[in-house]
Amino acid sequence: MITYCPLCFSGVVFSREVGVKVLTFGNTSALYQSDLVMYDKQTGSYWFQVGGEAVVGPLSGSRLSLLPSTTITWGEWRRLFPDSKVLTGVEQTPDIFGDSRYGRGLSAGFQDRINNGQFVFPVDENKLDDRLQNGEIVLTVEIGDAVTVFPLGLIGDGVANHHVGGTPVAVFARSDDRASAAFSRELDGRNLTFEFQENGQQFVDLETGSVWDALGRATSGQLAGAELEQLNTRRSFWFSVAIAFPDVEVYLP
Repeated sequence: MITYCPLCFSGVVFSREVGVKVLTFGNTSALYQSDLVMYDKQTGSYWFQVGGEAVVGPLSGSRLSLLPSTTITWGEWRRLFPDSKVLTGVEQTPDIFGDSRYGRGLSAGFQDRINNGQFVFPVDENKLDDRLQNGEIVLTVEIGDAVTVFPLGLIGDGVANHHVGGTPVAVFARSDDRASAAFSRELDGRNLTFEFQENGQQFVDLETGSVWDALGRATSGQLAGAELEQLNTRRSFWFSVAIAFPDVEVYLP
């Protein structure tokens, strides 16, 4: 299930399997902490989108399993996969994703408004966390029970080399289009260290000098053809992640 809420600038991909059930989801049109509330058609439970947690109904307290995902511009995706097909709608509404709201991204000034605490809909201010600005766009990297938040605006055009739950990870980030993804730095028994080279506008590992694309694939150099393991992530404004995961670890470059 691919989910998106413009109020939280949150794109999150989940497995629809909960226990032995495979759930089908819809939009309640309700909001919780200024975030989309989903419902599952099998039990009628309501789900908090960013957290992937059931907050009302028989499945309350259950969490959906996060899946790996990448935020990337359509132009870059087409360059990497020129023959891609695009989902423009669903059976009931064939052209729903052709609506301009799905392509315009952040409205001018909206992030500043969130940073100033001017939320469009109610948010419990007691649940906010001032370690980052409310509207900082962050990527959570989740390995098992370990969750670390990476603030993309502070990383800019760059790479965060870090550890999450003991696993060496790399977060690839681009500031101009807010693209982001996270990968394991372990490859064939060794740990790689990455950087973004401004002059070539490319990701490179320091150990071999190989060049990597935004999807963690080595395109040239000694490791050409290798592919990094992509990790489970969610992208959102900080305020909604802070509410979903109180006291979460924050990486500060």
